[in-house]
Amino acid sequence: MRIKTNDKVQVTTGKDKGKTGKVLQVFVNDKKVVVEGLNLLVKNTRPRKQGEKGQQIKFPAPLNISNVLLICPNCSQPTRVGFKMVEKKATSDKMMSVKQKKYRFCKKCKQTIE
Repeated sequence: MRIKTNDKVQVTTGKDKGKTGKVLQVFVNDKKVVVEGLNLLVKNTRPRKQGEKGQQIKFPAPLNISNVLLICPNCSQPTRVGFKMVEKKATSDKMMSVKQKKYRFCKKCKQTIE
């Protein structure tokens, strides 16, 4: 996934267009993300006990992952995300092996994103 939890993102379409927030949850199978304070829905609850009042509960609903852009922590601009493979040589006594690690990088400033 190009976007992970605790990433800062900007919404590109919909009622919250242009707003930014932190990603709380990522649903990989549905390709959706939940952003803190954005795409709020209101749920009305009934009173459960005698004398209690009903309430309105606001909660963030999932957004499609294609409707958000990652904000690069290095250049602070909304950007697309790319991937690059970096090879690390692991030295051991018996064998020389090469391990590859996949990193995300900003398409604008070309810096890696952790």
